[in-house]
Amino acid sequence: MLVTGASGIGAAVARRCLDEGARVFVVDRDDERVADLRGELPGLSGLAADLAGEVGAEAAVTGAVGALGGLDVLVNVAGLSGRRFGDGPVHEATAAGWDAVMDNNARSTFLMCRFALGPMLRQRRGAIVNTGSVLAYAPAAAHFATHAYAASKGAIHALTKSMAAAYARDGVRVNAVAPGLIATPMSERAQGDPEILAYLRERQPLTGAPGAPEDVAAAIVYLVSDEARFVTGSVLEVAGGWSVAG
Repeated sequence: MLVTGASGIGAAVARRCLDEGARVFVVDRDDERVADLRGELPGLSGLAADLAGEVGAEAAVTGAVGALGGLDVLVNVAGLSGRRFGDGPVHEATAAGWDAVMDNNARSTFLMCRFALGPMLRQRRGAIVNTGSVLAYAPAAAHFATHAYAASKGAIHALTKSMAAAYARDGVRVNAVAPGLIATPMSERAQGDPEILAYLRERQPLTGAPGAPEDVAAAIVYLVSDEARFVTGSVLEVAGGWSVAG
């Protein structure tokens, strides 16, 4: 199993899968995060790479295949919220912000899928899970008006469904998760905002609070497991009722 992202949801996936006996290879652009997670989890392998570039994405897949002896599962979690790069409402967002978000979210997911499909198609078996967002289809304009981020996640949802249709006959399943607000390092700003926390009491009514990385990891583990052998092309919302909240 190759997991992109060595913190938050990615780290939770690695922990859960190692606990269940899987062999896991993790990739993150931050070498310290990779080193810290490998120090925490004996048996974990991995490397640091920029997944928005072809060289880094190919090196990630090559490294995973070498370490694991093959590749059955790819979980794409790595990405960013681009507010600090210039993302925001379209009338305020910068082109640089748009490019940074699309590169690190949509482009990196595309590249990782492209290179991972090589070994999966040769063995006619594989499972891919991409990470989208509820903001792609259930906006929250007052608190989460990062339009490049929403667009990048919408692109990931569309890519997931298109790939699922294209590769089902090759034995490769492709699904996505769509998290709500999850308590990860990326969402620290929102977690510290009293107005947003009050908003979540209505928008994520199951708990009225941010979800845990382990909530998303559990959904991902299901989607890559044999229990989901008849599931492809799905976008599974893991958001405490976000899109159905009244």
